[in-house]
Amino acid sequence: MNAVFEDVSDRELQGACDGLSPRAGETSTTLPPVEDARSVAPQDAKALSPLFFDRLGELEEGTPEYQYTRNTLIEMNLSLVRYVASRYRSHGDQLEDIVQVGTIGLIKAIDRFDRTRRTEFAAFAIPHILGEIKRFFRDTSWAVHVPRRLQELRADLTRATEELSTLLDREPTVKELAGHLQLTEEEVIEGITASNGYSAISLNVSCDGDAGPDGGGPSFADVLAAADPATEHVEDRCTLAALLKLLSDRDRLIIQLRFGQEMTQAQIGAVLGVSQMHVSRLLARIVKQLRKGMLSQR
Repeated sequence: MNAVFEDVSDRELQGACDGLSPRAGETSTTLPPVEDARSVAPQDAKALSPLFFDRLGELEEGTPEYQYTRNTLIEMNLSLVRYVASRYRSHGDQLEDIVQVGTIGLIKAIDRFDRTRRTEFAAFAIPHILGEIKRFFRDTSWAVHVPRRLQELRADLTRATEELSTLLDREPTVKELAGHLQLTEEEVIEGITASNGYSAISLNVSCDGDAGPDGGGPSFADVLAAADPATEHVEDRCTLAALLKLLSDRDRLIIQLRFGQEMTQAQIGAVLGVSQMHVSRLLARIVKQLRKGMLSQR
């Protein structure tokens, strides 16, 4: 939390604030002394917060007293962050991160709180804290980033699957899930596909978990098919297709007859009504033109 605040101690800030007086015509709210804001009990923080918010509204932003009042509000209400974070005790390894992002939500709530609405600060702050924590899980829990709509759809599909499995005593079909959630079957399939991006495993993990003589069974990497060499030429084929469209009708016909139908130069000459030598010169020119175009695209 030290990174959230200025590198000035509460004692120093309080000393600076003691020397400040309210501006002319301004009524100053008297703040009770708070020696250790972090140790303030939740019920005491609930009673003190309105006084500090009133004082915060009287101060000019950026002044030492404003910073002291705001920092004290943050520290006094950290119990709200701990309360919300306690819901995620199962994520023990991430609890420190959860508290940190929850504190960001608390700070945003303090900066946005409108004291004139007479709303309890705790009721206003908890949704902000919870929202930051949920955003944290949404951005970090998925192995592959997918749109928020699909993340929410995955949660709906999980609940619907559990409900229908209990009701039907079997796994529900896509059609049944679609009817239950009032979605199209295409949307359900999209959600199921997106769910595959929630978690990922290493290709070196054993397929069946059985330990082989060398200390492990075959891994996923061992059983995956080899890469198709033709994929290396996909880009070249796309470039060549575009270049072929630029040729004249006769030149495209020559290319089709020679490389598509594998006709000889003499056969092509018979089709075009020209000599074999002339076909040879035409082919050489066309191939040179295509090669030049391919090289210029690299």
